[in-house]
Amino acid sequence: MAKNRSLLSSRWLWLLILVALLAGGLWLAWGDSVRRTAEAGTAYGARVACSCRFVAGRSLSDCAKDKLEGMEFVMLSENTDSMTVTASVPLIASDTATYREGYGCILKEWDR
Repeated sequence: MAKNRSLLSSRWLWLLILVALLAGGLWLAWGDSVRRTAEAGTAYGARVACSCRFVAGRSLSDCAKDKLEGMEFVMLSENTDSMTVTASVPLIASDTATYREGYGCILKEWDR
């Protein structure tokens, strides 16, 4: 019985190692592409949602309905005091757009 548990434990360990290696390989293969796509999506989302919110005067929840297909993971938040909208893909990318009178919404520059 103890031998069976040891064998089962080692199988789970090898399965865990295999899954970790596979995930790491996938991240190496497509990780940069995912990050760049997320950065483009958050920049677009922040800018469009900021314009919708502060130029058109709609609520942020109403603006979120206008997100394009494929932007399901882009989360929007607003700060009405500073007139900003932040779009983020958790743990990957985040961008903030600020409303400026006479200029509309501009993206905040980040050190990357």
